[in-house]
Amino acid sequence: MSGAVREARMEEDQRAERAAGGKREVRWSARRKEELVMRLLRGESLDLLARESAQPAGRTAAWREEFLAAGREGLKSRPQPAEDRELSDAQRKIGEQAMEIDILRALLEKKGDPQSPRRSQ
Repeated sequence: MSGAVREARMEEDQRAERAAGGKREVRWSARRKEELVMRLLRGESLDLLARESAQPAGRTAAWREEFLAAGREGLKSRPQPAEDRELSDAQRKIGEQAMEIDILRALLEKKGDPQSPRRSQ
């Protein structure tokens, strides 16, 4: 997509947001998200794209990760159902958080914190 078309689309989005009084967030279509992610993957700066699109950098980065994960899944000979992928992701996240909690509890215990959960058990 040419720069002029991209700029025209961004201006159109900004006009729509101003017309709405800036009170509601303009929805992003999958196509617009894809265009933004592709620009990011081509090497454009995350911070620059976030400012240009008026989207938080974290949201833009999350779109990139979702895009890449879906692409990886699409390349598999036997793709995993979406529900199974989401369950696996949730289990991985729970495991990471459980390890983090254990580390923090150990640090608290080492410091002799009276609020340490292990001391009260």
